Amino acid sequence: MAELAVLYDRIRPDEKMLFEALDALGTPYDKVYVPHLKLTFDEAGAAGVPWKVAIERCVSQTRGHAVTRALEGFGVQVINPGHVIELCGDKLATNARLYAAGLPTPRTGVSFDGDAALQQIEALGYPLVLKPTVGSWGRMVSKLNDRDAAEAVIEHKEVLGGPQHAVFYVQELIHKPERDIRAFVIGGGCIGAIYRTSGHWITNTARGAKASNCEITPELADLAVRAAAAVDGRIVAVDLVEDSERGLLVIEINHTMEFKNSVSTTGVDIPRKMGEYALGLLG
Repeated sequence: MAELAVLYDRIRPDEKMLFEALDALGTPYDKVYVPHLKLTFDEAGAAGVPWKVAIERCVSQTRGHAVTRALEGFGVQVINPGHVIELCGDKLATNARLYAAGLPTPRTGVSFDGDAALQQIEALGYPLVLKPTVGSWGRMVSKLNDRDAAEAVIEHKEVLGGPQHAVFYVQELIHKPERDIRAFVIGGGCIGAIYRTSGHWITNTARGAKASNCEITPELADLAVRAAAAVDGRIVAVDLVEDSERGLLVIEINHTMEFKNSVSTTGVDIPRKMGEYALGLLG
């Protein structure tokens, strides 16, 4: 067995590209299908974990976080580490860390009761975006243009119940130029960036946004690297928006970034750079 592993629960185009990049680098690695992985915390279990470094690529955040925590118990360096998954996998935790680091973000609020949420929303002013703290691909994100919309969404969340629905996480809606920016940071360097452009207010490629190359300016590179450092991210994608008055603002950070639409767009071999970073940790 190899010293490097790629952990996955679904093979998407991104994982195929990563496998091809690692094959081209010529370093042995194991493809580890996490749903079939069994780990026991004893001597026999430790003997079955030969890896020194692992790249975590699970689609399921819960599964990816769990296997990362388990492998860290065996001394494996996982990219990204468990504490990074905890921070980036929760938008509230991410924003709190960005705020503590003094990084620019949209005006953000959090409350824990429907009445308090409505009061906070009214105080912040419309339009606002209400988001689940855990989620991706723009799912369950609501734009609140007025009090009627806010009352309807709050009522739905309260009736649905569940721990996530009890947290009301809102951000001001930035009037961006029909696009946002995704910047890729690997090992403390910003290696590339794309614009994600759409006529819809949710500018996410999973929702049909079109990717195009974004020039890495000193401002963009500095902010992306600082945002990644704020959460201790090793290989992350930083999502930003352009505000006409305040400049670039950080929205969130992705710990298991997708890059299939970005390699040809940027001209940067992102999966190869991921592989080289992992191999550097082995060395």
